[in-house]
Amino acid sequence: MERVPVLKIGDLLLVSIQVDMQDQTALALQEDLADRIVTTGCHGVIIDITGLDIVDSFVGRMLSSIASISRVLDAETVVVGMRPAVAITLVELGLSLDGIRTALNVELGMALLAESRADQTVELDLGFDLDGHSPATS
Repeated sequence: MERVPVLKIGDLLLVSIQVDMQDQTALALQEDLADRIVTTGCHGVIIDITGLDIVDSFVGRMLSSIASISRVLDAETVVVGMRPAVAITLVELGLSLDGIRTALNVELGMALLAESRADQTVELDLGFDLDGHSPATS
């Protein structure tokens, strides 16, 4: 069984999927990624799907599942490198990537996560969200 590498870059984990995702590979990736989030304390996950020519309903569900697991472990997920044909296929299959932000490439994905973490830090420091609502009144 092939494994998908999970690389740590600063406060982020980078997953570059370059192989066809079979059931066992996807399950191993979910477990590996969850373990790495916990052991590293990273708050951001970038999943690079540039290497995927085709995304079917299984891969779409797998991406959603990984994002949900990451969110529960306090890490935000961004999927990058989606080809136009892949985006069209996801829409045609009726798959929505709920809870997953997307960016065109790894660099933009990293910027998106950095911006998100900065917004969360401001909310924590000020004691209210960016709309001016205190947690008690939200």
